[in-house]
Amino acid sequence: MKAILLREIKSFFGSPIGYLVIALFLILNGLFLWVFQGEYNILNTGFADMSPFFTLSPWILIFLIPAVTMRSFSDEKKQGTLELLLTKPLSVWEIVNGKFLAAMLLIVMAIVPTVIYVYAIYGLGNPEGNIDMGSTIGSYFGLLFLIAAYSSIGIFTSTLSDNQIVAFIIAVFLCFFFFFAFEGLASLVPDLSGFITALGMQDHFKSMSRGVIDTRDVLYFTSITILFLSLTVYQLKSFKL
Repeated sequence: MKAILLREIKSFFGSPIGYLVIALFLILNGLFLWVFQGEYNILNTGFADMSPFFTLSPWILIFLIPAVTMRSFSDEKKQGTLELLLTKPLSVWEIVNGKFLAAMLLIVMAIVPTVIYVYAIYGLGNPEGNIDMGSTIGSYFGLLFLIAAYSSIGIFTSTLSDNQIVAFIIAVFLCFFFFFAFEGLASLVPDLSGFITALGMQDHFKSMSRGVIDTRDVLYFTSITILFLSLTVYQLKSFKL
C-alpha cells in the first residue's frame, strides 16, 4: 500500500495537478471569504467564526475531489496498465487504499493552510479571541470525514469508465446527491423528513460543525467511505476474473 501511496503522491506533484488543486481550493475560498462581497464574506458577517468557510468548502470539494480521483483507475484502464497493477504482489484492498489515501492526503494539504483563517479571525474578534474554537475544531473534523467520503466515491467512479470525464461527472453527481439531495427529498415527505435527512451527509456534517463529535456521525461517514471502497474492490476483482 505504501508503494501505491508514494507513487500516487509523486504523480500528483510530478505534474501540475497537485499544485493546481491546492491553489484552486485556497484561491476560491480566499476570494469568497475575504474579497468578494456577499453572504460568505467573513468581514461582512459581523461574527468572528469560520462558518462561511465550512459552508462553502463542501461545495468546492464536490468538484475538486472528483477532479483529483477521476484518473485513479480510469487512466490505468485507458493505458492498459490496470491488469499489470492487479498482478503486483499487493492485495486489491492495498491498491485501493493506497490511491484513496493519496487523494485524501492531497486535499488535506490544501486545507492545512486555512488554519491561517482561524488565526486571523481570532485576532479580529472583539474582544480578541472571541471565536468558538469547539465549533471550529468540530467543523474541521467534519470536513475530514467529508473528504474521506467524497474521495471514496471518486475512487469508485473511476473504475466505472476508462473516460476520465465520465468518471468525473458521475462522481460529482453522487457527491452532490449524498450531500444535498436527501434534504430536498425530505421536504417531499414531511412525515419521514427526520429519517430521510439523516441519510444525507449534510445533516451529519452540520451536526459535527456544532462542536460535538457524535458517534452516529462518525459511524455514518465511516460506513459511506467503507461502502464505496468495498464497491471499488468488487469492481476491480471483477476485472481479474
